[in-house]
Amino acid sequence: MREFWNNKYGRLLLIAGTIVIADQITKAVVLAEMALYESINIIPGFFSLTHIHNPGGAFGFLAQQDSAVRVAVFLVASTVAIGLIFIFYRQIPRSHPVLASGLALIFGGAIGNLIDRLRFGKVVDFLDFYIGNLHWPAFNVADSAIVVGVTIFLVHLVFRKLPE
Repeated sequence: MREFWNNKYGRLLLIAGTIVIADQITKAVVLAEMALYESINIIPGFFSLTHIHNPGGAFGFLAQQDSAVRVAVFLVASTVAIGLIFIFYRQIPRSHPVLASGLALIFGGAIGNLIDRLRFGKVVDFLDFYIGNLHWPAFNVADSAIVVGVTIFLVHLVFRKLPE
């Protein structure tokens, strides 16, 4: 297992695969156990599980567009993004395992949401954080992985190094 983890592409497969599996399992549970728009209060005034579908991108981007336009735009954008992430990943030296892990998180998250777009034409979201009536847009495991991965990537860009 250690040799697999130390292999750059083994790490990509392990991290991205774990994200895709966790993302799809959590979405399957939400789809099976919660009605659309059903909300389960977990931490009153702060966090609920709320079953929604996002036909748009981040923060509802293009949500009001015709579904054929949305599907085409997001399928092309997802495919290009996944390809670019893989190209960047190939260029990361072995001396930057945290950066490689960050890109693997983005890769897995992008694939998780792409699966939803191919299956449903929209993304299943359910993590709902809020304070009073102020809600952050609901998101899912794939979105979380993308945010963490992008944060790692940006820290690397700004500081030009990450902890080993």
